[in-house]
Amino acid sequence: MKILLVCHGNICRSPMAEGLLRDMAQARHLPVVTDSAGTSDEHAGEPPHRLAQATMRRHGHDISDLRSRPLDAEDFNHFDLLLAMDDANLRNMRKLAPDAELARKAHAVMEYARHHGEHEVPDPYWGGAADYEHVYELLTDALKGVLDDVQGKR
Repeated sequence: MKILLVCHGNICRSPMAEGLLRDMAQARHLPVVTDSAGTSDEHAGEPPHRLAQATMRRHGHDISDLRSRPLDAEDFNHFDLLLAMDDANLRNMRKLAPDAELARKAHAVMEYARHHGEHEVPDPYWGGAADYEHVYELLTDALKGVLDDVQGKR
């Protein structure tokens, strides 16, 4: 299975999600291919935000190898599932899809969360360490649900 994680700039939420999903899938011995992208190209080629990297390191995940890239219409042909961090990015993703059938591959990542009632993963870009920690907690819950779904446990 190939899964793409998407936020606005691809330097905070989506690289955190990519790194976390990559490590969680590996721990479960699942053949999941991960990538991340942004609906904007304003940070193209940049590494993840320093607070995103610090948060992930605190939890044993290294995302320093990741680089921001913009979402491309071809991603809908390449990936089985495209997961948006919030409603605005989900709408932007679906607009970019080559057709309505491929647009159905795009979902909100929080659809898979079990223990949090939040509908979106908030953008921590202008926040501090606590905001990034909150994003990590939300993503951990949602991505466990994604992998449970992949394994047929939901």
